[in-house]
Amino acid sequence: MANSPETLRAYAEVDLDALAHNVREVLTRTDADLMAVVKADAYGHGAVGIARTVLAAGARMLGVATLDEAVTLRLAGIDAQLVCWLWTPQEDLRYAVDTGVELVVYSLAHLARVLEFPVPDSRVPGRAPRIHLKADTGLGRGGATPADWQELCRAAAAAERDGLITVVGLMSHLASADEEDDPSVGEQTENFREMAAAAEAAGLTPEYRHLANSPGTLDHPATHFDLVRCGIALYGLDPLRADATPGGRQVDPGLRPVMTLRSRVVLTKRVPAGHGVSYGLTYRTPAETTLALIPLGYADGIPRSASSRGEVQVNGRRYRIAGRVAMDQFVIDVGDDPVEIGDQVVVFGPGDHGEPTVADWATYAGTIHYEIVTRLGPRVPRVYIGGPS
Repeated sequence: MANSPETLRAYAEVDLDALAHNVREVLTRTDADLMAVVKADAYGHGAVGIARTVLAAGARMLGVATLDEAVTLRLAGIDAQLVCWLWTPQEDLRYAVDTGVELVVYSLAHLARVLEFPVPDSRVPGRAPRIHLKADTGLGRGGATPADWQELCRAAAAAERDGLITVVGLMSHLASADEEDDPSVGEQTENFREMAAAAEAAGLTPEYRHLANSPGTLDHPATHFDLVRCGIALYGLDPLRADATPGGRQVDPGLRPVMTLRSRVVLTKRVPAGHGVSYGLTYRTPAETTLALIPLGYADGIPRSASSRGEVQVNGRRYRIAGRVAMDQFVIDVGDDPVEIGDQVVVFGPGDHGEPTVADWATYAGTIHYEIVTRLGPRVPRVYIGGPS
């Protein structure tokens, strides 16, 4: 039986209108096509609902990391162009190939695995497995190094001439586009140009060359090429200020944060001075006070590292976590304020009404805002507002 937000202990409110706005805003920053990255359950926002919205707002295609993520979208009926880039040569590619998932290849072993799974009529134009070749231009993760690139391109070109695959794209990934004036951005861009030229010399003429991630899209137009890949920016979080300090919205002014994490007070009680709170009794009340119990914990994605540091908003006022975050709950000390069972708690939101932001929580936990939203667990329902009527 479906629950309404008013009956849930906690939920993540996802604003689809804000999401669509962010897609359109990103498209004003580039002449390239847009790949909307919906890996990690759309950065914690819910991949299926997010995918439908970004496509309707103008994204050309979707990107995911794992095959399971690609399968989830296909089983949900999403038949858009879909690229998957993190899979092992041991995995079964049959469903992905049969449903047109475009696979990223960055070694001869990966290419050989794709060639084991042709579609039945793969020699018909447009039906061969579609791949993107990935170059390592300096990040040092996935991607063929310059020493291996030419051999990979030659092998892919030969397979394409035989009608066994279609090379749709060439790609790489930026290491430090979020760092101001980092020279590696220009170095990687030039490396990518050279490796794309080598691919062309091998006989490949892919439709897409793509290098830019969210910070590259927003701040480095020379990295755009034919396609940009945006994830975090679409969710309204500024990739150029991923570890911003508290105090304000902390986002690109053109972007609107998409997620608000809400809960409710489940218990209040009056306690005397010196009363210990939560595991280890690391917090003791300085005076007689009221404690309020919030039914969210690290199993839901609240960072334990934010113990005694994180803040939430109740009735328009911020309160700090008292003591340690537990698996399922944490406590706030509300003093003599009239906080009651059932009062709404805003853990984070856009910051428009003084509530903590995702950037604030990144600071509380000593991490980046990417981690705050992606770590929200399945016990927290996603509730969608806005979007197509």
